Amino acid sequence: MTKLHLRLLPVVAVVFLAACASQQQPPQPPIEPPAEFTRTGQPVVPDSWWTSFDDEQLDSLVTRALEDNLGLRASYQRLRQARAVADRQRAGLFPSLDATAGAERQETDTTNTDTFSAGLSARYEVDLWGRVQSLSEAESLRASATLADYQAAAISLSGEIANTWFQLVEQRAQLALAESQLETNENVLTVIESRFAMGQNNSADVLRQRQLVSASRERLSNIEGEAGVLRHQLAVLLGQSPGQGVLPEDDTLPALPPLPETGVPAELVQRRPDLQQAWRVVQAADRDLAAAISNRFPRFSIEASINSQANDAGDLFDNWLATLAGNLLVPLVDGGERRAEVRRSEAVLGELVQEYGQAVLVAIREVEDALVREQQQRRRLRSLDEQSQLADTTYRQLRNQYLNGAVSYIDVLTALQDRQDLQRTILNTRQQLLTTRVALYRALAGSIESATPMENNEA
Repeated sequence: MTKLHLRLLPVVAVVFLAACASQQQPPQPPIEPPAEFTRTGQPVVPDSWWTSFDDEQLDSLVTRALEDNLGLRASYQRLRQARAVADRQRAGLFPSLDATAGAERQETDTTNTDTFSAGLSARYEVDLWGRVQSLSEAESLRASATLADYQAAAISLSGEIANTWFQLVEQRAQLALAESQLETNENVLTVIESRFAMGQNNSADVLRQRQLVSASRERLSNIEGEAGVLRHQLAVLLGQSPGQGVLPEDDTLPALPPLPETGVPAELVQRRPDLQQAWRVVQAADRDLAAAISNRFPRFSIEASINSQANDAGDLFDNWLATLAGNLLVPLVDGGERRAEVRRSEAVLGELVQEYGQAVLVAIREVEDALVREQQQRRRLRSLDEQSQLADTTYRQLRNQYLNGAVSYIDVLTALQDRQDLQRTILNTRQQLLTTRVALYRALAGSIESATPMENNEA
């Protein structure tokens, strides 16, 4: 081994160690998902999960919202920004080439001199430690995270549309029920007033029934106001001004579809866009850390240029001046700035890993919560149906007994109010059951195909 080789050994060792130091272990998720969910069904949740309700009106509303909602459009513009930033950062992997051209005339009292020039210059940073590559990968991962965020926004929007629509349909059904109850209460009032005129009732019975009629009219007004608010909310979600546009007229809630297949938590982690977004952010932070480590090592760049200058444009390309230069930048003393940036990047990565683990736990909890709530609401709805049948029978019997003078009117009034309260509660519980199923679909949903922007639609 020659003396030159011996002198180069420390340099080679430093280069080897630096290259090894810039290689980081990929981040690992902080938790292990459970093996399965507590309950599951048979039908597979489609990407367009709202079609499971078999409601043409809902399908139409969600389709319109995915196309016209302004918040979703803004989210798509953020996606375009992220892709542009990734393309800009990726440009650092390639040489830059600039062309120059110029013409100059100098005039004196005796002579006129023309000077023409042209040239090319190129610059390229040799990515010795992968710093430029890491920065490019980080921005590409952030663009992927923004795409997943766009998909999550589309799922969230479709869920808002479904919930608002079901609430509006419920209010319309409540309005029809309130009108029917008002008619019933007015008919009962007519009977009570007739019996009072014949001396078979006291005035208190008439006043109580009139109070119930008045409360029924007030309920109608409240329902109409709530339905108006929901119409405005739905219009804004559809990208329309409140009060404009035409909404479907429907007052019948759809039937609850069969319980869908929940799959396993590990599949959920891979499928949900919000979890994909969180994991892409973790991976981007890991690439930022690799770039911060590489930034502590020397940088080497190459510059080349070719220039020509002549007094006549025809002679411009006869003589060329070419230069080639290599520049080495070695960080020596920076007061610990680069080392501090590495520590900061490590802490950012650690924070994002823990936040990702928390997001996974919350996602699994959302599925389990929806399953528990649906089971509880199903039991409640069955109980309410039984109570409603008993209340209806009780009211009819008490009404007949009252007309025969066997019971007082206060018993009939109480039974009537109980029956009508149960009718309204059943409607509200059916809507809540549908809302719980929407929450389950949203918790299980993957990407929405119709909301995915084309990958090649950017100029």
